[in-house]
Amino acid sequence: MQFVCTKNLHHNIILVLSLCVLFAPAPSWADSSTNYITSLQQGAIEQELWREQEWINFLHYDVLDKNNDEYLSQVDDDRFFNAPDGKTNSKAELLDTLSAFFQTEINDDTHAQCRFVARLEWLSKKLEIDKNRLPIKNCAAYKEWREQVNADHVTMVFPAYHLNSPSSMFGHTLLRMDKKFGENKSEWLSYAVNFGAETNTDDNSLFYAFKGLAGGYPGVFIVTPYFKKIQEYNRIENRDIWEYPLNLTAEETHRMLEHLWELKEMNFDYFFFDENCSYRLLELLEVARPGIELTDDFSLTAIPVDTVRAIERAHLIKSVEYRPSQATELQHLIDDMSDEEQEITLDLAEDITISESDRFKNLPPEKQYLITDAAYKYIRYQQTGQERDPAQAKHSYELLKQINIYPKTEPREYSVPTAPEVSHESRRFSVSAGERLKLAYAELSYKFSFHDLEDNEHGFLRGAQINLGNIQVRSNRKGTKIHQFDLVDIFSITPRTDFFKPLSWRVYTGLERQPTGLEDQLVAHVTGGAGVSYELWQDSQVYALAILRLEHNNDMNNSIEPGAGLLTGLLHHFGTSTAHIELSGEQFKDDIYRVRSSYKHNFVISTNHSLKLTARREWHSSIRFSEIALSYQYYF
Repeated sequence: MQFVCTKNLHHNIILVLSLCVLFAPAPSWADSSTNYITSLQQGAIEQELWREQEWINFLHYDVLDKNNDEYLSQVDDDRFFNAPDGKTNSKAELLDTLSAFFQTEINDDTHAQCRFVARLEWLSKKLEIDKNRLPIKNCAAYKEWREQVNADHVTMVFPAYHLNSPSSMFGHTLLRMDKKFGENKSEWLSYAVNFGAETNTDDNSLFYAFKGLAGGYPGVFIVTPYFKKIQEYNRIENRDIWEYPLNLTAEETHRMLEHLWELKEMNFDYFFFDENCSYRLLELLEVARPGIELTDDFSLTAIPVDTVRAIERAHLIKSVEYRPSQATELQHLIDDMSDEEQEITLDLAEDITISESDRFKNLPPEKQYLITDAAYKYIRYQQTGQERDPAQAKHSYELLKQINIYPKTEPREYSVPTAPEVSHESRRFSVSAGERLKLAYAELSYKFSFHDLEDNEHGFLRGAQINLGNIQVRSNRKGTKIHQFDLVDIFSITPRTDFFKPLSWRVYTGLERQPTGLEDQLVAHVTGGAGVSYELWQDSQVYALAILRLEHNNDMNNSIEPGAGLLTGLLHHFGTSTAHIELSGEQFKDDIYRVRSSYKHNFVISTNHSLKLTARREWHSSIRFSEIALSYQYYF
């Protein structure tokens, strides 16, 4: 009986234990996921992934002190970070990003898997994440976007300088995401990646310039069809376009696109001179090809053409392609014409019946084709940016029909100008020796940027001067002083023709020395003017501008004294040197006047080295004197 009881007790214990195992709560998926996340985070800590350059690139961190983990992201948008202090804490952002990938509460396209696809891909490789353990997310918006931007190679695009727009006077850069080889390769169907300031359309140019310098606008990445950019730059603004296909692999291109999606609608700080369109594109290229350092040299400024040079030094450029603007194409046609043929072109652009006149019909067929084509292009050029004119549209159509009468001819070949990236560098240091007011002096000069009328013109717009932050310090037996500081000095003297009628203009402001007796006094001024320029003969142009000046001078009656005057000159390019003769003068109240004549001759030694001779004669209401100087100029 005792045996029976013992046996029953044994069976009861087994039964109870079996039931406990059967009905005990199993470890939850959340607990398992938490353990897995913890193990991934521990792996990230052991590898110190938050200090990896790829991660720093993804988060756009400035490394303030790597040893002490001090970082600051240039992204100014809370949506870009998963950690509350992710903008400054690289480690916390990485760990919280890993956690965010496993969130189950979010089921739409705002899930971290869908928003940060490049981070997910990189961390998956580094930590060997089992993607089967991730909550499944469809990410429909990202998939749709990637189908649209279906690219596997990249082209950097440089629309050339455009002086009549403050945001474009230094040129611009953008990236073109090109379709896969074997598919429709038309660049018109590609997408362009552009970074720019999100401006207020009500801001005028002066206010735009101020806010752009001071960081008053947010900067955003925009992906748009490339044909819209061609219309904007090549046709509306008449800017030549330089295209630089890059040697990025398909994998590198895909990584860039993944990260570009992460930046969609994210706000950055925007500063005109450094954190601008070109600088941000270099950051994208650093993401695409880890290990290249493109942004290190741009702590002060990021001028677009300098960033093109940076990608060239990094051996990213495969080739260079040139796309002339419609104005450039028209100018090439005109250059092949005689004066009489140009006159017929202008008449034909006004009246289609000119094609029935004897002076047109007596021309050879190839000349008739050339003139008709030029007349058509001239009408299209005149209509750029204008509302559609039915009469002009009908006239254009008639000319187009006339063009189709002639046999099809091969596109005309013309010389391609010097590419911007092989021009002289943007900054300049010079050392000079000279004499002024009967005092010998030595001078050191530094120019922040960019190009003088007399500088080596190859790669620049002829007749365009853009200088910012030019400072001259002189030393003579009386001491060492600032002689001149040009904050802004912009000069445009594009020649007028029967076809093109641009306005020549100049604006400059800063500090400069004006003589009082035998002493030079530092005065502040704002000077501007407008006028015309004409080409006298090949490589030579003359200009004349009316000038207004506001000057703060202690020797004048008012704290700010207005003056009016004239600026005229002759500029001639010899190929390896440039000569510039100029005569200018202003008249103020109380019979105070100034007249200046100058001759400058710049001799190019090599692309980034030159010698410059300057001779001046000045007549003031109280003194007359001469100045002569010889300068060595180094561009870097």
